[in-house]
Amino acid sequence: MTFATTRRAAYASFIVQAIVNNLAALLFVVFHTRLGIDVARLGLLAGLNFLVQLLTDLAAVKVVDRVGYRAPMVLAHVLAALGLVLMALLPQLLAAPFAGLCLAAAVYAVGGGLIEVLASPIVEHLPAEPGRSREAGMALLHSFYCWGQLGVVVVSTGLLGALGPGAWWVLPPAWALVPAVNAALMARAPMPATVPDHERTSLRGLMRSPVFLLVLLLMAAGGASELTMSQWSSFFAQRATGVPKAVGDLLGPGLFALLMALGRTAYGILGRRVRAIPLRGALAASGLGAVVCYVVTASSPAPAAGLGACALTGLCVALMWPGATSLAAARFPAGGGAMFAVLALAGDIGAAAGPSAAGAV
Repeated sequence: MTFATTRRAAYASFIVQAIVNNLAALLFVVFHTRLGIDVARLGLLAGLNFLVQLLTDLAAVKVVDRVGYRAPMVLAHVLAALGLVLMALLPQLLAAPFAGLCLAAAVYAVGGGLIEVLASPIVEHLPAEPGRSREAGMALLHSFYCWGQLGVVVVSTGLLGALGPGAWWVLPPAWALVPAVNAALMARAPMPATVPDHERTSLRGLMRSPVFLLVLLLMAAGGASELTMSQWSSFFAQRATGVPKAVGDLLGPGLFALLMALGRTAYGILGRRVRAIPLRGALAASGLGAVVCYVVTASSPAPAAGLGACALTGLCVALMWPGATSLAAARFPAGGGAMFAVLALAGDIGAAAGPSAAGAV
């Protein structure tokens, strides 16, 4: 196997992360109507996923550069597959279905958190692809999260439509096959070396840098902007407009994921030409656009305008997470895996706070 295989496996790992982050949200209405779980607790379920990922990021700060990438990456995929299987089993076996969902979410969230920490430094430390800048490569990597999210929406919606909501438990084990297969691939693919201790920029040095602190703030804002709309768009589309679940999933998270994927992919495939697009300017424009989309989604009396703004949010937030990661990698090239873990930690703080706050409101 070559590093090309490693790169493809890293791309697939972000599809796995999309599965564990979005499948439960697609089933919110099913959980609400069939398992009797109220809306506030559904928001807590989304928040729990990212809280566990946050704690995983925190634990990985001290570990990843010491043990290398392979073992934790394989473990991440095994836990993701196990958690998805438990999502189908525990709510039906336990007297408290919500407790079962929480236990399953905690397991697959550890896997998602490890993938989030490891995939970016793996791709960053691989030999550069000819004709593509590292910023573009990072955007392309993160685009696979979006394509994975879109695939989860479309395939899950199709299966629920064909099998009926009562067969929702079929979906998690079916999606568990993806991390199971990628775990085998990760176990054999060559991995880049981590940054040696004597060359790595210390976390203390990073945290003393105002530039790095600003990037952490950008990561938190990006996580909140992206995941709040992503997690609640299906519920919003169904409850606010009265459309069926299948239509709500396609118009809400489906279009959101499609536009976010197109934004990241377009930036990624431009290769060296993205140097003509200032990354900082693109991030500023993204933030302003997301503000406008959120305001329109929340305040527009026209359902079509609200859904359109919901979808356009995906395009606006497309560069936030990979863009902030690229800024840090360019400014601190010797940050090592610990730096990426801290970045993921900041992003997950925003990703955990945003959907939970929306559910509470």
